[in-house]
Amino acid sequence: MKKQLLETGAATLLVALGLAGCGSSSSQSSNGGDTAKNQTINWMQSANLITLDPSKCIDVNSATALGNVDQGLLKDPDGKGVVPAVAKSYSVSKDGKTYTFKLRHSKWSNGDPVTARDFVYGFQRTVNPKTASQDAYLYDHVENYAAIQSKKMAPTKLGVSAPNNYTLVVKLSKPQSYFKYLVTAPAFLPQNEKVVNKYGKKYGTNSASQVYNGPFKATGWTGTNDTWSLVKNDKYWDKSSVKLQRVNMHVVKDDQTGLNEFQTGKLDELSLNGKQQVEHFKNDPGYRENKTVYSNFIELNQDKVPAFKNLKIRKALSMAVNREQFVKDVLGDGSTPTKGFVGNDLAYHNGKDFADVAYVKSATEYNLAEAKKLWKAGMKELGLKSLNLTLTYDDTDSAKSTTEFLQSNFQKLPGLKVTNVNLPRQQRIARLFSGKFDMCVSGWDPSFPDPVAALSIKKSDSSLNFSKWKNSKFDAYLDKSENQDANNPDKRWNDLVQAEKVYANDQGNIPFYQNTAPVVMKTNIKGLSYNPSASTAWDFSKAYVK
Repeated sequence: MKKQLLETGAATLLVALGLAGCGSSSSQSSNGGDTAKNQTINWMQSANLITLDPSKCIDVNSATALGNVDQGLLKDPDGKGVVPAVAKSYSVSKDGKTYTFKLRHSKWSNGDPVTARDFVYGFQRTVNPKTASQDAYLYDHVENYAAIQSKKMAPTKLGVSAPNNYTLVVKLSKPQSYFKYLVTAPAFLPQNEKVVNKYGKKYGTNSASQVYNGPFKATGWTGTNDTWSLVKNDKYWDKSSVKLQRVNMHVVKDDQTGLNEFQTGKLDELSLNGKQQVEHFKNDPGYRENKTVYSNFIELNQDKVPAFKNLKIRKALSMAVNREQFVKDVLGDGSTPTKGFVGNDLAYHNGKDFADVAYVKSATEYNLAEAKKLWKAGMKELGLKSLNLTLTYDDTDSAKSTTEFLQSNFQKLPGLKVTNVNLPRQQRIARLFSGKFDMCVSGWDPSFPDPVAALSIKKSDSSLNFSKWKNSKFDAYLDKSENQDANNPDKRWNDLVQAEKVYANDQGNIPFYQNTAPVVMKTNIKGLSYNPSASTAWDFSKAYVK
C-alpha cells in the first residue's frame, strides 16, 4: 500500500547517492562539481504505475511519480521538516484551526497559472464521495468533511477558500498539529479543473491525460505499459535548480532480469531482492541499505472467514510465524521483524520510540507450541476439524518466496491447509478493496511521522480496514487523541500508545516485518533525496549525474 503522527519527529535519511562514469563530456555546475552532458537516469520500479490522479493514488510507485511531477503547498524531501513548495509561506491561527497559505506565482505544464482555486478544486474533488478517493479520510479535520462524506453537504462547502488567486485558507473543525505534514501528500495536490473536465474518466489514467506543476512531466505511460519517463518540466517555477533532463522508469519483476540490466548498463539503480543479491553487492561502493517505516502485515478477512473472528485462531496464526527466520534466511536484506502495527522509528516523544513504548510481546512472538494449543482450542470452539485458506500476495519472485515461507509456517497448525495465490500488484490491491481474499500479505507506508498515520487505517469505519476488525476501545482512544487531547502532546501520545496496545492484544492483524530497501547505484548519481516517512520516498528534483 501507499505511504501515509506526532510532530515530535521520526528517523529519516537523506541519501546523497552517487555513480562513477557516465561519459567523459562534462560541464561546470553550481553543484560544486562537473555534471555530465547526458543528465539521464534509468531507474528500476518493482511494479507498474497505477494512476496519475492525485485523488486516487493508493500505492508507493504512483505516490513517488506524483511527488516528482506535481507539487503541493509544502514538501518534506529529506525528513528534516516541511519546507516551502507552491506555498512560499504559511501561518496558523492561535487556536490551531485556521491555516493561511501564501502561494508563489507558478504554472502548469500547459501554461495555465497555478492558483489557489486549483487547490480548492483539488481538495473538493478528493473529498467528493463521487470521486471515491481512498485517501479522503486525510481531510477528516477539515471543516464540514463529515457532512460532505455523509452527503448532507455539497463538496463546495468544504472548509477551504481562495480569497484571491494566491491566498489559500483552510479551516479545521478541530486542531491538528500534523496538518502541515498532511498537505505534502498526493491527496492535497492542486488539480486543474479544466483538464479534469476535458479528460473525464480518462483523467490521470495515462501520462497524456494530465498536466503537471512539478519539476518533471510524466511521458510515455499508456496506463498499462512497464516503462515511462519523468522529463524536465520547463514550466516549473524553480526549473533552474533541476539538473536532470529525464528519469526513465523500468518495471522489473524478475530478480535475474534486473541484475542483468544493471550489470549491462540498462539500469543505473537496482533494488535488491533476496539474500543472494544483497551479499553480492554489499561491498560495492554504490550499495545503500535504506531504512524505511514501511510495515508489512497479514490481513485476516473476518467478513469472508468467520473463523477469524475467534481471537485464539488469530493469535495462533501470528505465533506460528517465525519472523526472525524469515528476515534472516528468506530476505537477508537488513529488514527486521516489527514490534507491532506501527513501525520502528516512525515517531518519537520525549526521546522514546513509539514502537518500543507500545510493544506487546505476544502479538509478534514466535511460539509454535503455544500456537498449536491456541489453534486446537479455537477450532474446538468453532466446531471445526480442518480449515482451508488462501494466502494472496504479489507475483514477484520475492513475493512468491514470502508466501511459500508463510504457507510452510501456517501448515504446521493441525488441520490447516493454505493455498497460495500470487497476482500482479494491481489485481492483489483490487482484491483487498473488494474483499475477495482470505489472508493477504499487505503493508502500510505512513506518509507523515506520527503514529496516527498508521493506526487510523484500522478504525472501524476506515475504507482501508480490509480485515474488517472492529474494537470500540481502539476507536475511542483514537477519537480521544484527535479531539479532547489534540492540543496536549503527552496525553495524545498516551492515547495512541493505548490504541496500539488494544490492537496488539486483540491481534487485529498479523504484524510481520519492516522493510529495509537495499539498493545499488552507479556512483555518479548525486543529490538524490530519500525520506522513508514521506509519500514521495525518492525526490529527483535536486539530483544530477556527475
